Amino acid sequence: MDLTKSLIRAKSPCAAGFRWFVRHHEDRGDYQQLLDALVADGRIDDACWLLSQFGPTNAVLQVDAIDATAVVFAGTIEVRGGIDVDGVLRAGRSIRCGAGLRAGGPVGAGEDIRVEGGLHGEGALETGGDIHVAWGLHAQGPVRCGGELRAGWDIACREGLDVAGGIVAGQALRVDGELACRKGVRAGGDIEAGASVRAGQGIQCGGAIHARWHLDAGWGIRAGDSIAAGGSIRAGESLFAAGELRAGDGYGVFAGLSVPRDTWDTSARVSASSRPEGLMSGCWAGLLAV
Repeated sequence: MDLTKSLIRAKSPCAAGFRWFVRHHEDRGDYQQLLDALVADGRIDDACWLLSQFGPTNAVLQVDAIDATAVVFAGTIEVRGGIDVDGVLRAGRSIRCGAGLRAGGPVGAGEDIRVEGGLHGEGALETGGDIHVAWGLHAQGPVRCGGELRAGWDIACREGLDVAGGIVAGQALRVDGELACRKGVRAGGDIEAGASVRAGQGIQCGGAIHARWHLDAGWGIRAGDSIAAGGSIRAGESLFAAGELRAGDGYGVFAGLSVPRDTWDTSARVSASSRPEGLMSGCWAGLLAV
């Protein structure tokens, strides 16, 4: 696809970026060649702006490995080995990596990201589709996933985590900010959040659950250890904790918010090592095996 001067001018580019285009490409230039030239000239923000304005292509970049300062590709990136990028890594469609992925800047894909090793990003991580990582996922910036987020090992985010689908972590799930998920959350180890935890469906983990603020699930919550929150604990169905079940001072524990009261004995059971203070709804069932 060729981009002409009139097409680019219609998108209201910055003056410096438009001058660069006229100086280097006169009246027109191939889309991907323009992206590559901008990256090579250190104009990474301009390359990302161009991709945002003109969208993805069906092109596929297939290589054995990537070791670069930055990569901005309009189509799909398929790498048989690993990816090591000092700055931005961005694809208009998918990123598929046969080994580990490390990026010193933001990572973005219009569709899926699939990594057969671990994923370590120093910036934001954002996709329009799924993120599947065979090993662990460590992100220093916010993570926004338009589909399902799945990691074979742990998931650790230094800022917020916002997922449109479900979350599955083979080990621990730790988020320094807010954890928001439209579907369910499942972790083999602990779940910890530096703010609230909100799930549209259920929450289940093999360890403890701790939210600095509120803990909220549309379905039930089940933990292999304690469940604690600095604010309220709210579940649409049942609450099960092998350890204590504790809300913040002055806050309540609510179960059965999404089921009729006459079904609480089966659909809104509350179980923990001891009866929680501030139990406002649900049927207390004592300590049960979880």
